[in-house]
Amino acid sequence: MSNIRVLDLSRILAGPWATQILADLGAEVIKVERPGVGDDTRAWGPPYQKDESGRDTSESAYFLSANRNKKSVTLDIASPRGQELLRDLAVRSDVLVENFKVGGLRQYGLDYETLRGSAPRLVYCSITGFGQTGPYAQRGGYDFLVQGVGGLMSITGRPDGEAGAGPVKTGVAVTDILTGLYATIAILAALAARERTGAGQHIDIALLDVQVACLANQALNYLTTGRVPGRLGNGHPNVVPYQDFPTADGNMILAIGNDAQFAAFCAAGGQPQLASDERFRSNAARVVNRAALLPLLRQITVQRPTCAWIEMLERCGVPCGPINDLGAVFADAQVLARQLRLDLPHSFGRAPGIASPVRLSSTPVAYRSAPPTLGQHTREVLQELLALADADIAALRAQRCI
Repeated sequence: MSNIRVLDLSRILAGPWATQILADLGAEVIKVERPGVGDDTRAWGPPYQKDESGRDTSESAYFLSANRNKKSVTLDIASPRGQELLRDLAVRSDVLVENFKVGGLRQYGLDYETLRGSAPRLVYCSITGFGQTGPYAQRGGYDFLVQGVGGLMSITGRPDGEAGAGPVKTGVAVTDILTGLYATIAILAALAARERTGAGQHIDIALLDVQVACLANQALNYLTTGRVPGRLGNGHPNVVPYQDFPTADGNMILAIGNDAQFAAFCAAGGQPQLASDERFRSNAARVVNRAALLPLLRQITVQRPTCAWIEMLERCGVPCGPINDLGAVFADAQVLARQLRLDLPHSFGRAPGIASPVRLSSTPVAYRSAPPTLGQHTREVLQELLALADADIAALRAQRCI
């Protein structure tokens, strides 16, 4: 994608996640930020990146998570000159990504309908909480809010009657991340369509739409039965046993996906009769008789340490694993072998990061640069793309336009 230029007007996570994926795939991504402030997440700390002396820098860990391989340009889009420069950049770009409120860029002449006149090939992706249409279109949308409105929290957490019962959000902003993934797919589809038609188009991506779409089997459980699913803790609504279980020294996960695996687990646990019990012989029966089965399995799993169970069950072909904290994750042999931790040169020394999960055999992801400091590439972009002279750039700085 080295022939694709992306103008990134987005902030926080969903938009930056999408543009980081495009940047990883080779696109030139120009991140436009407000002078002196930048992306909101630059201030979302602690923690912050450390310099070579171990002291905190101004770069938040949150910002580092979604902005590698990008160029940062500071530009005041509230000023007429800033708007003119941004329109000039849009004309020279293939993709524009923004997450302003619906209609928020129209007052600056930076909305899709205005820009398409001078940039008909532009793929313009708008990311909002609730979409460009509908009664909620003007509402602001954040991941946590949409996890609630979109139903995810109603099926996440311990069930009523258990200790710690109640709805909870996921440990990362999964709705934002999924929205970034869908936005990336839509952008790539629009670029492919442009190859045939020669025309760009407007993409309307909403966090709520994505969250509802990603309810997946839970949504269909409801739509096929009319019964509203509840919270099952770590249990699975359609597969049993498929959750965490206590061991002699902690906890482990059993992810038993078929009857043969269940029989193998029962044999390994010294209780082969459970697999032939009418209540538990099939997955459908185990789902119906979940409450009777789970206490019996817990009596088995507490008899051995986690490592002993994993070693034994892996030999039997029963899917299982530990519940790692992040220290254990980044020390895990498989994570190390896949080189999932990055260490990129940065103006403050080194910047940690996480490798892309995309593994392409012929056009692999390239990690060209760490997340940029605020305005790091302003001069470079204005000179190379817009042919501004040093005196022009100095004047823009004096006017606080950049």
